[in-house]
Amino acid sequence: MEAKRITPRWMNSLNEGEIFVFGSSLDGFHGEGLAYLAMRWGAVWGQGVGLQGQTYAIPAMFRTVEEIKPYVDEFLRFAKEHPELKFYVSEIGSGMAGFTPEEIAPLFKPSVDENIENVYLPESFAEII
Repeated sequence: MEAKRITPRWMNSLNEGEIFVFGSSLDGFHGEGLAYLAMRWGAVWGQGVGLQGQTYAIPAMFRTVEEIKPYVDEFLRFAKEHPELKFYVSEIGSGMAGFTPEEIAPLFKPSVDENIENVYLPESFAEII
């Protein structure tokens, strides 16, 4: 994966057209971690899926990676349909959800295989893929 498609390690601001992609609970309780940070850029309390302001929520609070996959697939479809936006994916599922990057990163492999140029991955995911 090209270095230019790596999510910055620290994000304090977003420019127009930039979207912060974060892991959420399905019911959208953004009370901690990166989900709480996402509220700064428009994440909506009570909305656990999809585009919200300059954020995109992917539910990750499940028992298995297989339960997360449909939401990642939907995100990748959305990203392909919106090439005018730049999506910075965080380490979804690696915090409170309790998954490892090794478990979650393969879900984002289509972004590399299909060269979805507006999807930026965390360095840990890119190293695995």
